[in-house]
Amino acid sequence: MSENAYRILLYYKYVTIEDPVEFAKVHLEFCKSIGLKGRILVAHEGINGTVSGTVEQTQQYMDYMHAHPLFTDLWFKIDESEGHAFRKMFVRPKKEIVNFSLEEDLNPNEMTGKYLSPKEFYETLQQEDVIVIDGRNDYEYDIGHFRGAIRPDVETTREFPEWIRQNLDKFKGKKVLTYCTGGIRCEKLSGLLVREGVEDVSQLHGGIHTYGKDPEVKGQLWDGKMYVFDERISVPINQVEDVIVGKCYHCGKPHDRYINCANDYCHLQHVCCEECETEHNRFCSSECEEVTAEREALHMEGQ
Repeated sequence: MSENAYRILLYYKYVTIEDPVEFAKVHLEFCKSIGLKGRILVAHEGINGTVSGTVEQTQQYMDYMHAHPLFTDLWFKIDESEGHAFRKMFVRPKKEIVNFSLEEDLNPNEMTGKYLSPKEFYETLQQEDVIVIDGRNDYEYDIGHFRGAIRPDVETTREFPEWIRQNLDKFKGKKVLTYCTGGIRCEKLSGLLVREGVEDVSQLHGGIHTYGKDPEVKGQLWDGKMYVFDERISVPINQVEDVIVGKCYHCGKPHDRYINCANDYCHLQHVCCEECETEHNRFCSSECEEVTAEREALHMEGQ
């Protein structure tokens, strides 16, 4: 098959889905029938997905979704690929399509920050007294982020509400910008900031993904790589300069490639240079290597 004969689709929409369980069941059957692979979350509040397939399969999926009355205007962000970005196909009903675990839920269709195009976001980034909040998890920030952005002290999205409350005094009275991978997390994050009393809140429309593909902005002022939740793990964004911000977990050398620990019971995702990957046999620690060796020895004895 020719190079880039596959595509990866990233999309979401906040819209009421009456029966997420039945929707997910039917949707999974359709995705499997056309050969898609990926991960889709469905909730009463909407849909959030990333899927991969051939050009023909992904086009069939987009046509299918656009024919649905709830998704006629669904915005697909498209990446070319040399193959599938996932190994299986999952469609799961959930309570939320992004887990913020808010005590009082928030509907982004009713309350959210102002949308900024990539060019508007780029221009606003360079203004004085602007606070830029990375709306992703800390490990995503560590391999790439907008220059000058605040690193959130969160490992999961559900920790954001408390983090915002703890830092609210820093944001009030300021111009605040938020951004995330494809835009979905900023819908509620920016809305939460507005609800907490921050008056001037804007979000990057389409997320980092759209910003990196904009022909005028070309991903400028982004340093490092963008973390993605598929087998690619990270992708380049800045088309003008390549600034590495990550550091190897073992030796501290500048690097921006994540690998999973070879210990099946750990699988810690950590930045690792090629030299340390070989030296440490893909393990994050000597403990993980020793435990795995002991486990394999016991397995051999039992055969």
